[in-house]
Amino acid sequence: MRINLFEYQNKVDLDNQHFEDLEKFLDEIWKNRDKNDFFPSIDTKRIESQQFLQFLHKTGQLKSNNYVGIIQYNGIKINLLPKIFYISGREYSTNDIQGINLHILWWLSYCHKIKFPNYITRLGGLKTDFFEILIYLFAKYTRKLLSAIQYRQYEDINRDLPYVKGHLNFSNYVNRHLTKGQWNKLNCDYDAFVLDNKFNRIVKYVTRLLHRQTQNFENKKILNDILFLLDEVKNEPANAEDCTKIEFNPVFKEFETVRDYCYLFLSNSVSYHYKNDLKIFAFLLPMEAIFEDFVYGFIQREIPEVSIKAQSTRIFLDETKNFNLRPDLLLRFNDKHYIIDTKYKIIYQDVDDVKNGISQTDLYQMTSYAIRYKLSDILLFYPNTLSVFQEKGFIIRIKDEWASKIINISAFQIPIIDSNLMSKDMNHSSTIFQSFSYLKQNLIQRILEILGQIR
Repeated sequence: MRINLFEYQNKVDLDNQHFEDLEKFLDEIWKNRDKNDFFPSIDTKRIESQQFLQFLHKTGQLKSNNYVGIIQYNGIKINLLPKIFYISGREYSTNDIQGINLHILWWLSYCHKIKFPNYITRLGGLKTDFFEILIYLFAKYTRKLLSAIQYRQYEDINRDLPYVKGHLNFSNYVNRHLTKGQWNKLNCDYDAFVLDNKFNRIVKYVTRLLHRQTQNFENKKILNDILFLLDEVKNEPANAEDCTKIEFNPVFKEFETVRDYCYLFLSNSVSYHYKNDLKIFAFLLPMEAIFEDFVYGFIQREIPEVSIKAQSTRIFLDETKNFNLRPDLLLRFNDKHYIIDTKYKIIYQDVDDVKNGISQTDLYQMTSYAIRYKLSDILLFYPNTLSVFQEKGFIIRIKDEWASKIINISAFQIPIIDSNLMSKDMNHSSTIFQSFSYLKQNLIQRILEILGQIR
């Protein structure tokens, strides 16, 4: 059974037994999740225990919150999809879901938190499953890299040997062996250039995790190949924090992609046996973080004439420095500075709304940024949706009576969806991002036009 849920949009029915068990499972995930760059800390003001799904007890229905990804539970596969693709009453075809999945992957390819390989030869049977596509990308890249070069590193080894190697640990030798007549066992500390190292153990752990979850034959085959290449490596549990401790010298720079993939999976995956050995798995990403990271990475990589910094924390709202201001992006273009805040919200949805969907809270926040950073122009970037892209911006002028100046808060939709890629079979593209060249150029032009208007 496959269910498609769009963030905060549609609802689906679920029988009572699955409804109750799934809610308990997701509550457990939220309570025990790792704190990392993707999962925020708990918001104690929220009523529900977890923030992945809404459980509507009166109607027995499910509704998605602000996460995208997949939940596999007792034969049910729940696809969590971005709200900006939702159109009420529309029937979503296989190619539609493929188009949504590839948009998410394209956004992730610009996220600076992970390094993302930007090629794939074909999609095969993976077109409707975002998680299977992600496994395929990881597995193809990792197998190709490990087949060409094995990652070895020096590790500290303590071992009993029949000969001296490195440094003889004299105290251990006397206490453990010499006093017992085992004079031929020499306890030595030495460095060894080994395949069985911390990084390879992480890769093997993630590979085994994914092998248990994938239902695609080709993915299983490629993952088996990786396990064969790492056969000499010990089986050892790993977590996302372990990935952050791995550094590479320039010779092994290509392995950073594998490490960052492992971080992505370990940060956002939960897999364990629950309630009478029931196998449950979830892989979830918060869309607000993806959108912000995408905008930052895209501008940094594709628009070199724009200087950009992410989340400056130098300025405080109050003199005692208890309230820190954290604008998403600080930009400099043509010797002028801007603050840009990314808002993953749908605007221009209601033609009768004079505010166009822009919240009053956001305006208060932007006004504080303008005053404390001494800037007159603040930009709000919203994503376009599958049904709406408004080229004209929405400008709000606020007069600062104390400083006798006008603060201009300008809201713009930026194109991160290409509707022409929906309902189109992209299985034969030589790379999954080849079809996004038009959207890329359109987004570059849009951002430069916006910055040009605010001069």
